[in-house]
Amino acid sequence: MSPRQPGPAALPLAPVALGCGNFGGVGSAPEFFGHGLTDDQALGLMDAAWELGIRHFDTADAYGGGRSERVIGRWIATRGVRLRLTTKTFNPMTAGADHGLSPERIVRQLGSSLERLGVARVDLYLAHEFDPDVPLAETLGAFEQALAAGLVGDYGVSNFDASQVEAALATGSPRAVQNSYSLLDRRDAQGLLDLCHGRGLAYQAFSPLAGGWLTGKYRRGQPFPAGSRMTQRPGPYRELIAASTFDALERLGEIAGRRGTSMSGLALAWLLADERVTQVVIGPGRPEHLAPLVEAIEHPLTPGEREAIESALIPATPAGPEPK
Repeated sequence: MSPRQPGPAALPLAPVALGCGNFGGVGSAPEFFGHGLTDDQALGLMDAAWELGIRHFDTADAYGGGRSERVIGRWIATRGVRLRLTTKTFNPMTAGADHGLSPERIVRQLGSSLERLGVARVDLYLAHEFDPDVPLAETLGAFEQALAAGLVGDYGVSNFDASQVEAALATGSPRAVQNSYSLLDRRDAQGLLDLCHGRGLAYQAFSPLAGGWLTGKYRRGQPFPAGSRMTQRPGPYRELIAASTFDALERLGEIAGRRGTSMSGLALAWLLADERVTQVVIGPGRPEHLAPLVEAIEHPLTPGEREAIESALIPATPAGPEPK
């Protein structure tokens, strides 16, 4: 998986990263801390991802209330490997705890992330959300200080819209944007993707399967499977509960069937075929969930197939960004 460099002076990243938001929790939601994958399950998944060639892991300080970073640190120490790491800060570590992007909090949170991960630096450090209560100059100034101190290799932002990214570029030197982007959430295609490509920002797409909607497991007129995202944190995807979504999914299923791949493989191949997308952050729950990635790599899309897929999606309703 050779690094992709989307624009002039852009940050080269591997095309795929392992998303670790389900290690010990469900993203950054305090009510699910202690749920998600157990340590043993997370260790097995990281082994499978490494075996497949994935060398970049993506986490955050608040994933599982710190459990995600801690188990990644355990995996690094016991496997004796070197890999690239992204982590983030903004969300509270426990229910009712402080949050945000004040310089003092960034210093504290970055230090605790490095300790849990057992590393001296992380390759990419992201603002996990936009903080309206702290001037961007103060936030990005703290990131610049971490960069100068060698604690981070680069920094960027996550869950920022185009205007917020423009403001960040006018204030500092972020080198990456990580947002929700998938066949069912294409809002960034209306400007932000081109902005990143033109300004040399790496674009990382998280939630590439739209909370499981692009796996085909949600069926028209049927209850959501127990333990699925729609039974745990359905809020970001409620807009997808519509006849137009199921119509689009049926058309995508037909296209995938004709290609001999799963719908998940089709959705990942669509992202990997977009030169503006630098990295796709996948969050499988089990090693076997890595199979669609293999399909996507082995069966890349032709330009004609991309056009057919996008035509099938015209009636679909975009989902909102997934809280992380």
